[in-house]
Amino acid sequence: MAKNRLINEKSPYLLQHAENPVNWYPWSDEAFEAARTEDKPIFLSIGYSTCHWCHVMSHESFEDAEVSSLMNDAFISIKLDREERPDIDNIYMAACQMITGGGGWPLTIIMFPDGRPFFAATYIPKHNRGSSFGMVTLIPHVKRAWQSRRGELTAMADQITKQIQEHASTTDADGRHNVNEIMDKTYNALLNLFDSANGGFGGAPKFPTPHNILFLLRYYFETGKDAALDMAEITLTAMRMGGIYDHIGYAFHRYSTDAAWHVPHFEKMLYDQALLLIAYTEAFAVTSDEFYRRTAYEIIEYAFRDMRNGQGAFYTAIDADSGGVEGQFYLWTYEQLIEALTPGEAEAFISVFGLGTNDANQIPHMAMPEDEIPDDKRRLINSALVTLRHARNKRVHPDIDDKILTDLNGLMAAALAIAGRTFNDESLLSAASTCLDFIDQSLAAADELGLLHRYREGQSAVMGTINDYASVIWALIELYQSSFDEKYLVAANKRMDYMIEHFWDFGAGGFYFTDKDSEALIARQKDLYDGAVPSGNSIALHNMMRLARITGNYQLQDKAHQMIDSFYSQALNHPQAYTFFAAAAGQAVKTEAVIAGQEQEARAILRTLGQTYLPGTVFVLKADHSKSIIPYTEDMKAINGKPAIYICTAGTCHVPLTEIGDALKLLKA
Repeated sequence: MAKNRLINEKSPYLLQHAENPVNWYPWSDEAFEAARTEDKPIFLSIGYSTCHWCHVMSHESFEDAEVSSLMNDAFISIKLDREERPDIDNIYMAACQMITGGGGWPLTIIMFPDGRPFFAATYIPKHNRGSSFGMVTLIPHVKRAWQSRRGELTAMADQITKQIQEHASTTDADGRHNVNEIMDKTYNALLNLFDSANGGFGGAPKFPTPHNILFLLRYYFETGKDAALDMAEITLTAMRMGGIYDHIGYAFHRYSTDAAWHVPHFEKMLYDQALLLIAYTEAFAVTSDEFYRRTAYEIIEYAFRDMRNGQGAFYTAIDADSGGVEGQFYLWTYEQLIEALTPGEAEAFISVFGLGTNDANQIPHMAMPEDEIPDDKRRLINSALVTLRHARNKRVHPDIDDKILTDLNGLMAAALAIAGRTFNDESLLSAASTCLDFIDQSLAAADELGLLHRYREGQSAVMGTINDYASVIWALIELYQSSFDEKYLVAANKRMDYMIEHFWDFGAGGFYFTDKDSEALIARQKDLYDGAVPSGNSIALHNMMRLARITGNYQLQDKAHQMIDSFYSQALNHPQAYTFFAAAAGQAVKTEAVIAGQEQEARAILRTLGQTYLPGTVFVLKADHSKSIIPYTEDMKAINGKPAIYICTAGTCHVPLTEIGDALKLLKA
């Protein structure tokens, strides 16, 4: 079969389309020059390798001779992996939302050869369906408009591009912000959206959105409002019991198609596992409920087993489809269960996981809470799960998108560092460190200070975005907070300096999504929206608040406050869309605690403090007879031979303490 230009790419998504009869180009100067030379509009198709509806559109249209012939005649066609080029995806997703009022993938954009869009859609079938047009109708229509109504298309593209550019860097700083106001508004917004029957926020489809949980846990810590903890716990429990969780192989699917977490969209994303690992770990730290610890370790087991390469970095995603059928790997019929299990195991499994005795494919989901399962039935369930895991492993496995992305690996390294500290597990800290070592060795730019975004099959490419830097800095800070090895602090400071130099808006504040030296697109965006993952700006704010407190860098603290000013009104008007930003802003007036004394004894105190939920506190180790890179700790030392705990809150320093119980009372106050 003939191959198109995508055959030389590294992205698994692009390679999936390398044998399409569509004359695909990757995003390149060659494609834009061809569009200008041939005077054709560009058909930009954006997706990712584990996207089910991307597969559907590919099978229906891009593999089809009729559609591909029409496309090759009318367009210069570009395929883009949204995970590889999030900068481009962000801009054209904004265009889609402006044009259609919605968005998603596959994303279809038709634009001028200079990148100005005039048409946007998501999935398009081959033929018309009801009021929805199909590809065989759309393409000739666009071709005629290009030839005879170019002026109308130009006016439309100019208007859309202007809106994108105006929206891209909107900030509204007035020099004032009230952290408590934004925290309270965010809490009330989540309270209004909360589904008290099923957990989660809003109706179907329902996404995990772990940063909602992280916000609620922090709000509970700050205010003591039981409803905040209740919302977090009900949601975490419902997700873990639901079909969105893979009870046999572990880890969470992408989202639930229904409100009760029962029927998932089956892809598994690294970012979900990382952020949910943090959420369940922190829930354990707050409640000491072993259910959350066990869930956290199951996520880790899955990530290590199915998503980690031989060098300690993590793959991007696992496909929803196997053998061309969505969810086939995860579904069970009654007959399959009866064949695989003993009668006792089958009876226990079917009753606990709410399955019927019909011939339909079914999704295991817990029909009763764990604490209501009798011990004898629990033993049968555990045995059944092992048996079913072995049986399932004989099936055709979903494909793995095995590219390594810097931002997602930064998130996973941060999650492992938090879990390692909370669970006092050195193996998890080692895994986090190894992951960051891979980034340093394989994803560093030529100047060794910058970062590249994507690695696959020995090749690193694509300039890093704000998300890459923010996530890696987060992981470095968490590793310092867990190990107190100052090399992580040095690295975090260097990355932060580079990020400010290359991404900071020195006029209005906040970080642009792209490096100042990146490819020029139709707009340079400044993004705050906390979507499937927290925005790079939200994570950067979180990092700046903590790094300023750890190091005493008040210039960094000033920038953090300027950043809150820049985005304050935006977050206040739509607080449910900026929950991680709100959580980070809530650290504006918090605490640093320095433990000074003999190193081994001081570290023992830090291990205890690290297992306690203290989200607004950062910790520093000042070992006796050692020179620290943190100037303000120079004169801090043990008291009467005992490690001393120096606590300062909101610019007020307390009398040094030598008893950890007294310190905890003060830190929790």
